[in-house]
Formats: sequence, C-alpha cells, structure tokens
Amino acid sequence: MVNKEVHIVGAGFAGLSAAAILAQKGYAVKVFEKNDTAGGRAGVLEINGYRFDLGPTWYWMPDVFESFFNRFGKSVADYYELKRIDPGYRVYFGKDDYIDVPAGQDELYELFESIETGSSYELDRFLKNAALKYELGMNKFVYMSGDTVWPYLRWDVLRNLGRMNFLTSVSAYVRKRFRNPRLRKILEFPVIFLGATASKTPALYTLMNYADLKLGTWYPVGGMNAVAQAFRTIGEEMGAAYFFNAPVQEILIGTNKTRGLRVEAEEYYSDAVVGAADYHHVEQHLLPEHYRRYTEKYWDSRVMAPSSLLFYIGTDKKIKNLSHHNLFFDEDFDKHASQIYDEPGWPSKPALYVSSNAQTDPSVAPPGHDNLIVLIPVAPGLSDTEETRDHYYNLVMDRLEKLTSQEIRSHVRFKKSFAHNDFTREYNSYKGNAYGLANTLLQTAFLKPGMRNPKLPNLFYTGQLTIPGPGVPPTIISGQVVAGEVDKYLNR
Repeated sequence: MVNKEVHIVGAGFAGLSAAAILAQKGYAVKVFEKNDTAGGRAGVLEINGYRFDLGPTWYWMPDVFESFFNRFGKSVADYYELKRIDPGYRVYFGKDDYIDVPAGQDELYELFESIETGSSYELDRFLKNAALKYELGMNKFVYMSGDTVWPYLRWDVLRNLGRMNFLTSVSAYVRKRFRNPRLRKILEFPVIFLGATASKTPALYTLMNYADLKLGTWYPVGGMNAVAQAFRTIGEEMGAAYFFNAPVQEILIGTNKTRGLRVEAEEYYSDAVVGAADYHHVEQHLLPEHYRRYTEKYWDSRVMAPSSLLFYIGTDKKIKNLSHHNLFFDEDFDKHASQIYDEPGWPSKPALYVSSNAQTDPSVAPPGHDNLIVLIPVAPGLSDTEETRDHYYNLVMDRLEKLTSQEIRSHVRFKKSFAHNDFTREYNSYKGNAYGLANTLLQTAFLKPGMRNPKLPNLFYTGQLTIPGPGVPPTIISGQVVAGEVDKYLNR
C-alpha cells in the first residue's frame, strides 16, 4: 500500500472526504480542483464586508460530520464552532402569517397540537418511525457501494423493508396522518433537499424529518465553507496534497486501466483515479467514448434534481421579520413543482427560500447590515438570461417587502445572481443542476449511477450523482464509501 498513489478530480465534500480517508490509510493522495478553493458548490463570496455561502446553507445531520472527524481521533469542535438555531426555521404562508418551528421537543409538540388537535400524538408516532428509517438508512443503506443489489438482500435489511415504506410516497404518508395543510407543508418540505417533490419521493425519506425535527438545524460559525476548509485541513494533516486552479483535461488510459491524469500540460501518474467532480462531466468529457459506462442518452433520461436561481444581497440595515432560515409558501408550491418536473419552465409564482446568516453570526456582514441569500428552485436545463434574472429579482423584492412589511430595495448595497450558466461554468454541472440526481424510487440505492467503471477497474466515481445521493451529509458519506472501494481494489 505504501507509495501507491490516488488522484482525485474535484475538491467538493465527496472529494475532500475521500482524500482524507485514503491519506490516513497511507496512500499518496493528490486532489485536483478547477476552482481556487476547496468546497465545490460550498464555495464562499466575500466582498465589501459581506460573506455569503454560495451553495449549501443548511447544516443538518450533525452526527455525520461528527462521525467523520471521529475517524481521525478528532471532533467537530476541534475545527469549527457549531450553534443550534432556535427556531430552526420560519415558514411564511402570507403577510404577517408565519410559523416558527422550535428546536425544543415539548414546544414542537405544543405547536402541532395548537394547529391540529391530536397531531402531537401522530407526530410522536411519525418521528419514531422516522428514527427507525434514519437508523437503518444512515447506518446501513448509505454506506453500501450500490453496484449490485446483493448487499441490500441481507437479512437485517430485508426484515425491516416493510417499515421503510419504499412503495409509498412522502406526500401520501404525511397526508394520511395529518390534515392541516400547514403541518403537511412543514413535514413535506425537507425532501426538497433530495431533488424531487414529496409526491415522487419514497416515504423512506421521511428520515429527513428526524434529521430536521429531532437532530435539529445547526450553524457552523463562518458558514458552510468553514466546514469545507476543515475537511481540507484534516486531509492535509493526513498527508493529502491539494492543487487549485488545476482543471483536469483528460483521464489517461493505460492497458485496461487508468494510468493518471493530464492537468494542463502536465501528466500525473497514479494507481487509481476518483472522479469527485460532476459524474457526467468526468465520464463524458474526460474519458474516451469506448471507456464510458453510460451513454449521453442514458444521462438525458435521468430525472435531475432542480437547479436554482440565487441572489446574494447585502443591505445597509438589518432586515426585520426574518429568522435565520425562512421558507415562503405564500404561493402554490404544487404549481411551482409542476413547472420544475412536469412541464419544465420558469415558474410563474415561485416558492422562495431566504437565509440571513447575520441573524446568528454577525461576522458575515458589516455592523448594522444584513446578508440575504435568496433561492428559487427551478428546472434544470432552462435558458438563463440576464433579463430573466432581473425579472425574478424584482419579483423577489416585491414579495419580501410585502410579506415582511418593510422597504428593502433602497437599502441594497450589493447584489449578485447565480443560476444555470454559473453552475455549468463553475462546477461543470450537468444541465446546470444544483442538487444532482433526484431521489425517485427508480433512482434510489443500486439504481443510481454506479461507483465503479467496469471497463476501467481502477476508476471510481463519488458525489451527488452516485451513491447515496444529493446533500452535504450524503456526499460526505459517498466519499467515505468510495475510499473503501479504492482501498479494497488496491489491496486485492
């Protein structure tokens, strides 16, 4: 094992996770990243005293992060400070009409009961079932490599299949137990992070409600890029080397296996390669056609998770009537979802997500100022123009000013937008998607694109387009799983 080299394409969370673990095992690890910092989609924008997370803003499943650092005899607290957010988030249903979702369990049950009699009892049963799914899903399913069905046919998995609700949708599961439309929206919204609607996502993924309502919503001081930098640091402590502004042009092919990478004019030779960048890009653009596992037709047939139109907004005053995380369901989200998945197009009246990290972390904006991140989920592959972005910026401002009862436009001192063209340019993102592959029933577990390339046994894939799926915790786990697969191959 000593002196064997592994090259990793991409320094997002999956690549960072794999790099640290493989370096810990004694491999000489080199990570090549096209951008100038670690984190992939979890980048950061710092300008005029404002600091914006460019990508993920939610820190859920703290156990996944803690477990990762524990592998190295470390703790999250050794690298960054975590704060639990209370309320976890605010849900707007109209002007002066919102619900704050509390962190405390007693307060949560009281909230549900105040809205729908008997719902606290149903919520308790619902969350106990979600806890079972979380335990089985997060401790067994997500750590399988997924290249075959056989690992899923173990007895400890099979005997719990009936309780995992694979064949029922999240929406059907929730609506059978709760009548109030507001409670339904609160319980259905977490699957947005999985890239599909609640009506298309297997009820297995109500495990996300356990992550939300039991494990809680947290904030890493400095933002999500601070977490990415911690992953890079622990990789460097293990001996991994990182090369930034180093886009990979080609995976070099030897005799029936990869022999390394070409980065600009240089060639780097290794014993195994891990594609931790966008799977489609790695396969369709860095490999000769003969060695690709999937065709372009296959990729085009996949159900992609949404893209996003984002606005990063710095204001010269604190914005009132906002929590740290805010969901705006004052418009019909079912219609919005249809314009993402059924008839893809720019939404007429979109739902919104708005974060204000300055509510929790004053360091991310100048004193007395605020930093807002506004996100609109949209279909991938749409035409992305400045005129479209301007239209939605004005729509967002109109909605926020009305719903929060204040003037905002005249206080904006910085504004930047980010959408399909940027996702493609910055991350080589297939169809400009933001979240990867949707977690539909036919794209779950071993039905996702595989981690191994059967034509090149020392080429592996990791990240949000393969096992276990989109989201920061799953991509961290994806990196851990692929590191195990690489280690098995190199020690066969």
